[in-house]
Amino acid sequence: MSKATLLFVASEVFPFAKSGGLADVAHSLPRALSGEYEVNVVMPLYSFVDREKYNITTMDVALNVSLDGVNYKIELYGCESGGLDYLFIYNSLLCDREFLYGLPERGYNDNALRFGIFNHAVRELLTYKKYEIVHLNDWQSALVSLLIKEDKTIQTKSLFTIHNLAYQGVFDKEVLESIGISKEYFNVNGLEFYGKVNFMKAGIAYADIVTTVSQTYAKEILTPEFGCGLEGFLSYHSNKLNGIVNGIDSKHFSPSDDKALVKPYDSVRGKKLNKKAYLKEIGFKESKKPLFIFIGRFTWQKGLDLLIESLPEIASLQCNIAILGEGEARYHHTLKEIADVHNNIHLDFGYDESKSHRMYAASDFLLMPSVYEPCGLNQLIAMRYGSVPIVHGVGGLKDTVDKKRGIVFLHQSKSSFKKAIVQALKLYENSSRYKKIAQHNMRCDFSWDKSAKKYVKLYNKIREKI
Repeated sequence: MSKATLLFVASEVFPFAKSGGLADVAHSLPRALSGEYEVNVVMPLYSFVDREKYNITTMDVALNVSLDGVNYKIELYGCESGGLDYLFIYNSLLCDREFLYGLPERGYNDNALRFGIFNHAVRELLTYKKYEIVHLNDWQSALVSLLIKEDKTIQTKSLFTIHNLAYQGVFDKEVLESIGISKEYFNVNGLEFYGKVNFMKAGIAYADIVTTVSQTYAKEILTPEFGCGLEGFLSYHSNKLNGIVNGIDSKHFSPSDDKALVKPYDSVRGKKLNKKAYLKEIGFKESKKPLFIFIGRFTWQKGLDLLIESLPEIASLQCNIAILGEGEARYHHTLKEIADVHNNIHLDFGYDESKSHRMYAASDFLLMPSVYEPCGLNQLIAMRYGSVPIVHGVGGLKDTVDKKRGIVFLHQSKSSFKKAIVQALKLYENSSRYKKIAQHNMRCDFSWDKSAKKYVKLYNKIREKI
């Protein structure tokens, strides 16, 4: 008996392109689903994707996208990787850019058209090859749900996942014609959002099922504090809203056979050599001090204001701190100023996958002072590598970290954060208790197995309506 077919649509997929956690999810979730479904993954073929390295080759398929009287040439490419078939949509306007979406401070001015082209190309792909389910992710692919509702020849059912509600794809009303969307959808029940066009509203309104990436975040986004202006709209559609916590690829994030590490390990004792090696790499000597790490985007959401405000006082304690990330220039400058006057703070700009693995393996504690966190993957990875997370108790952090696994602070304040750091230092001094927690974390199952089954259950539910 043949498997049902699923097209997984994302604007970024690791290892081809990555700016955040969406790429990791788009890499690992389809793999976890492939046991139950025949899965294809589709994304834009950005100009910086290494076609030769991944053996990405052209497919003899003609997809025609015509918007507002303009024809956009669409080329379809493909490759096989890790047992999955990947499809790539190429159009020069969509793909020939230095960044995925633009500079951290602002996106490209023509992102509405860029991803409008992408959405229409996916709709064309659904007419070329029949899929029973299309899984859409964030605003960059949300219009597909509207387009397939509008096209009565397509029987595909859609599931839309909100990874971060703060990024909704909001543009001026004038883009409607250029992206081929009828003005009849520009209303409060459709794409209209305070006089502008909101791509994410399309996914919420027209998808058959809506999910987000943790149970707590699914509740939080129904409130004014976390709803980003869509709390009322989401409440109206709450009957189809589900929270499913993210997982991680347990093979990719495996300390026992991670080639990025100096010495792979399967118990907390094995972290010692990796910590010494990493401290030597960054020029630190005192390996007996606890090592706190921060890995992530330099944005308000990730708690950078709180981290920066607290860093000088944290640095005055008996610890070492290593930071890896990139983002808004104002955070770059301030972090560098602080690091320049504290010899126990190491700062790396940019993102390096291999280096991040070495940091997880070396770390004693992970800092995640996020203002809000839909799910978060860093805390799962850190625990997998035997580190103890220090997190703000919101969203997926609340769902995945408890007193048995880490340290949770409840208020987004300097005093609350500092108290959590002091608690961590006391825990580190109690060597046996610290090791017990770290070892417990390594044994926890953070794979996609349970969550993938929940997605399959939802897919099957909407397939029954076909």
